[in-house]
Amino acid sequence: MWQTAMDWMVRLSHRLNLGAEGASAILWSDMVALRRNLRNYLIATVVGPLLYMAAFGFGLGGSIKMDGMSYLEFVIPGIIAMTAMNSSFNGSGTRLVVDQIHWRSFDESLMAPIGQPSLLLGKALIGVLRGSVSSIAFLIMALIIKPQLHINPTFLLSLALTCLIFSFLGVLCALLASSYDDMIMFTSIIITPMAFLGGTFFSLNYVPEALKYALYLLPLTHASICLRASILGQSTPYLSLFAMIVFLALFSGGALLALKRKDA
Repeated sequence: MWQTAMDWMVRLSHRLNLGAEGASAILWSDMVALRRNLRNYLIATVVGPLLYMAAFGFGLGGSIKMDGMSYLEFVIPGIIAMTAMNSSFNGSGTRLVVDQIHWRSFDESLMAPIGQPSLLLGKALIGVLRGSVSSIAFLIMALIIKPQLHINPTFLLSLALTCLIFSFLGVLCALLASSYDDMIMFTSIIITPMAFLGGTFFSLNYVPEALKYALYLLPLTHASICLRASILGQSTPYLSLFAMIVFLALFSGGALLALKRKDA
């Protein structure tokens, strides 16, 4: 019995190593491309969040208090969550759509000697990488303006979960899309409304009760809550943290089902 358990652990370790190698191989090409265009990518992805912070944080919110804090302190974590969402979703989803429709290279990836979970993880990690780079670049600029913001393990965990959630959502939407226009539609009806309704620019305490519970069904709402609580040194919102894990399981599972259906 002991020997059987040891053999099972060895086989599991071998599969995990192969899966990690496959995912890293998928990710490597994007890392090379990102390194070559890092400056342009940072400019393109950070300008928008900085404009939001200038317009809402300094302009409209110069004298506004939100949940007992300055509006600038309130809005910075929301913009970080929104930046992670946009960059992760577009980094994984848009690139996958281009690979499928324009370059038609995704079919070659399906024939590679790696498992489907590893393939999906590699495609999602592309979005995680881009989302993390964009969010951290904006965070550095925010810390220059508000150096009292807290960076702790809970914040890093929340940011990683946010990037993973929307990277897998991007992969799922890309696998369901039959054209580039479909991906634009997903962005218009899912990502854009969520960016403004997911607790990024306003507190859910100021909306009607029915709408408040509806907004709790959005993953960005929980990402904003977790990032805001951690970066401002508040107590950890474990319920929202658990909700983020649930969303991650739903989107990754949905992407795997969509890939199995596509590969059938």
